[in-house]
Amino acid sequence: MNAARDLAALIAGLSVREDPRSWRFSASDAPPDLTSALMAFREREGWTAISEAPPASPSGEVWTWLEIETVSDLHAVGFTAAFSAALAAQAIPCNVVAGLNHDHLFVPKAQTKAALAALAALKRGD
Repeated sequence: MNAARDLAALIAGLSVREDPRSWRFSASDAPPDLTSALMAFREREGWTAISEAPPASPSGEVWTWLEIETVSDLHAVGFTAAFSAALAAQAIPCNVVAGLNHDHLFVPKAQTKAALAALAALKRGD
């Protein structure tokens, strides 16, 4: 799989997959159970984990996972800024996790449709 570095090519090939589950962020002093966490990151203040949200989670704490299917090189410049700016222009918060091949966006569940529309507009050049 060839990873792209060219910003214009990355935007032109922008493809997004919406995960159907709901996700939440949590903090802990102890390492999270990695069998149930999608992602864990150790910060100076402790551990942050992203895991599936229980059904009774307050709506403001529930996030949608949008995977940028476009394979981007770790040395690509401006791709994160481009999709972040497109979401920011619509007042959509976005938490980004970068993997080796893909960027993963977490947006508030209530703003999922608006986020997908903003990313589609970015691809179209609107």
